Amino acid sequence: MDLAYGWRRVAERLAEKAHVVAVDLRGHGDTAWIGTGGYYHFMDYVADLDDMIRQLARQRVILVGHSMGGSVSGYWAGTRPERLTALALIEGLGPPDMAGLDGPTRTAMWIEAWAAARGKGKVMASLDEAVARLRKHDDRLDEELARELAEHGTRPVEGGFVFKHDPLHMTMGPYAYRLESAIKYWQRVSCPVLIVDGEQSKMNLPLPERAARRAHFASHRHVVVPEAGHAVPRHQPAVTAELLLSLLPG
Repeated sequence: MDLAYGWRRVAERLAEKAHVVAVDLRGHGDTAWIGTGGYYHFMDYVADLDDMIRQLARQRVILVGHSMGGSVSGYWAGTRPERLTALALIEGLGPPDMAGLDGPTRTAMWIEAWAAARGKGKVMASLDEAVARLRKHDDRLDEELARELAEHGTRPVEGGFVFKHDPLHMTMGPYAYRLESAIKYWQRVSCPVLIVDGEQSKMNLPLPERAARRAHFASHRHVVVPEAGHAVPRHQPAVTAELLLSLLPG
């Protein structure tokens, strides 16, 4: 449930050397929520990214994706491999394979969760409560950045504040993640790929599975960042920026 502002500490360092665009994916941050009856299907993010790059990117494109954004970036990179100079995936090689978990039961769960979440968001009495919630889910998030994220990532409503992201993002999607499909995209990526893991991440795949997935990229470099959990750009912004700057053409 991140937003573009979460990259501020990294983006400011990158902007000294490059043209930087940080994206609020649809339904996140300050983008509009999907209309009544709509849902956030994964390839919608890929199409949005494609249009944004078409409109805003310069000739050389270095694409960076974290977590879910890594999956989005990997799909786009395999779709438009000729457009990329380099790709960076930070804790972004996808969730566990869920092939075989599609079907009526998942569809029913999705419909029920969709109906329950539509337009609802937990109201927090104060920004202090938002800060506490952010830090509860990220024990490495410092107080200063947590407050910045709370200020930029919430909006006022009657009775307090709600996070800006659409609650529909908290529901399970109708289609299961299929590793076999993701691999088809990764194998088409010909540019250099930087794959970054947080040493203390609690939201990543087992080590052998990560290695097996990395092997599908033709040219990749793997880095493990010490003193960082899943949210590497938050926990180690300077290190993250230096790694990304290393992808700039000499």
